[in-house]
Amino acid sequence: MPGSFKTEAVVLRSIRYGEADRVLNLYSVDRGRVGAIAKGARRMRSRLGGRLEPLARVKLVLHEGRGDLCTVTAVDTVNAHPALRESRQPLERAASACDAVLRLFDSGEPNRPAYNLLCNQLALLDSDPEAATRAQSLAFRMKLLLAAGFAPELASCVSCGEADDLGGFSPAAGGVVCASCEAGSFPLDADGHAFLVGALARPLSETPAAPERALAQADRAIAETLEHHAHVRLRRVA
Repeated sequence: MPGSFKTEAVVLRSIRYGEADRVLNLYSVDRGRVGAIAKGARRMRSRLGGRLEPLARVKLVLHEGRGDLCTVTAVDTVNAHPALRESRQPLERAASACDAVLRLFDSGEPNRPAYNLLCNQLALLDSDPEAATRAQSLAFRMKLLLAAGFAPELASCVSCGEADDLGGFSPAAGGVVCASCEAGSFPLDADGHAFLVGALARPLSETPAAPERALAQADRAIAETLEHHAHVRLRRVA
């Protein structure tokens, strides 16, 4: 039924529309992906515009009509993450996190773990620019896979259950494989395996360090798992 509702959301993307409006992609705590229009948001005296920048966490009142887009009628800032815009690396990592959520969670079904994960990632990057590393961004994506239900099997061979001699990763099969089942896999050495396990087990603020070879393997494992099982292609983490 059409009507107004309140929600909390992160602004994933903002697109100019018409002479003064903005079309927003929001990820909300209780409604999943929401498309909205902020009418007049680009006017100088608008009370909406400055609070609806990408990466902002906001509380909104939205009116749901008969069209595809809700209309923003009121907005309050929860966290604008101002420090993110002061350094290139945190800004790029934060934008990458929002883009991953935008592509992976495209329905109106809420996913509170994904929402909380995104909020935590933005808050961490805002408070600690030194956290904006390749390893940390990959750890975020691993946790996002878990929230989406696509986390790979890492404890034993996904094909036969063998817990030893794990030296490969099969995106199609959905996890690590042993030497006997390695057909169709790519190499995943001990450091790469340990990073993937640690990325899932440890908080975002305690992302494990790993050599570049291990991070490259982890990046490939995450990206190809998404492509095979979620049919989503993300830009590799540099």
